Amino acid sequence: MPDQFTLADSVAQLILTRTPLRPRIALVLGSGLGGFADSLTDATRIPYAEIPSFPQSTAIGHAGRLVIGTADGVPVAAMQGRVHLYEGYSAQDVTFPIRVFGRMGIRAVILTNAAGGINLSYSQGALVLIRDHINLQGANPLVGPNDDRFGVRFPDMTQAYTRAYREIAREEVHKQGMTLHEGVYAGLLGPSYETPAEIEYLRRIGADLVGMSTVAEVIAARHMGIKVLAISCVTNMAAGILDQPLSHAEVMETGERVKNTFEALLRAILPRVAKDVGE
Repeated sequence: MPDQFTLADSVAQLILTRTPLRPRIALVLGSGLGGFADSLTDATRIPYAEIPSFPQSTAIGHAGRLVIGTADGVPVAAMQGRVHLYEGYSAQDVTFPIRVFGRMGIRAVILTNAAGGINLSYSQGALVLIRDHINLQGANPLVGPNDDRFGVRFPDMTQAYTRAYREIAREEVHKQGMTLHEGVYAGLLGPSYETPAEIEYLRRIGADLVGMSTVAEVIAARHMGIKVLAISCVTNMAAGILDQPLSHAEVMETGERVKNTFEALLRAILPRVAKDVGE
């Protein structure tokens, strides 16, 4: 059985044989947000099932497809859907696509997710830049022997979410007259939604948002020196804030409602991130 570095490298080279593009930016599109990949031009679409060792999406709203194409001339590799720890995957499985991206030459990743709003200044449909995270998933993709070819044993996470990219996002939002919040994301295991008591606990420890993804991907990306920008869509207010039950249908409906705003923000950000990574 090949080690993860060798496996990620072989999968990366296989993917690159399917397209003439050599993107340096990757997108991970979360629940209800995968439509952006459908708008890419000169696109090659590869179902995860056709990529050796790639974990398969089982969550609703995750198409399970890698799309390599261009967005207004910027080459990108976009994941339509991700896998989660709650599907039974290990943290290493969840982050294998990020490892593959690193071996493909990706130098920046834009992560998106659907999240529950804890901060009372947020409303359903709000877009939020993730400034930092709190890992409460009980897992870390770096557990086990470290492969120095990926990165150092103890990677620094002080600036896990690239400050310059957050500034780019704020500037572009200002130009377009949009609203963009900024906050701390708490990553939990799931798949059950949090209880009102858990949400109160998360608020007290400094969380503005809660979700079931993203954290492991950020850790793996930073381990490899890949820069990170992460944007949450508040698809529902977290348990106990509104007097109503939570449902995944609400997540999907809200994602559809903010799709155009979200895609406009991505298109504004991408050229400036591309300039930073030498695209």
